[in-house]
Amino acid sequence: VQLQASGGGLVQAGGSLRLSCTHSGRTLSSYHKVWFRQAPGKEREFVARISRGTGNAFYADSVKGRFTISRDIPKHTVYLQMNNLKPEDTAVYYCAVDMEATTDPSKFKYWGQGTLVTVSS
Repeated sequence: VQLQASGGGLVQAGGSLRLSCTHSGRTLSSYHKVWFRQAPGKEREFVARISRGTGNAFYADSVKGRFTISRDIPKHTVYLQMNNLKPEDTAVYYCAVDMEATTDPSKFKYWGQGTLVTVSS
């Protein structure tokens, strides 16, 4: 399984970015797709998950109402639309997949390479 994350960049507070995570290899329809982030000096934390099958979304409280996770199944791509960005959203964002609906990053085997999001104040 190969995951490729993209879309990061520098944006001012209040701005928006859309991250993409495209997977190649075998179909991942049995996997939950998740975004994590890791800020400098901090542990990796859960951001959002889109469930296999139903496509139900689940968010960390810190991003609820501002971020939206979605998927394009034919394109094998998961998106993270980030609106009203804040300086505290600055981090490297990673996509990951797992068959378990967990928010624990240590449980994930497959990861993208990360994309840096920097939000200036």
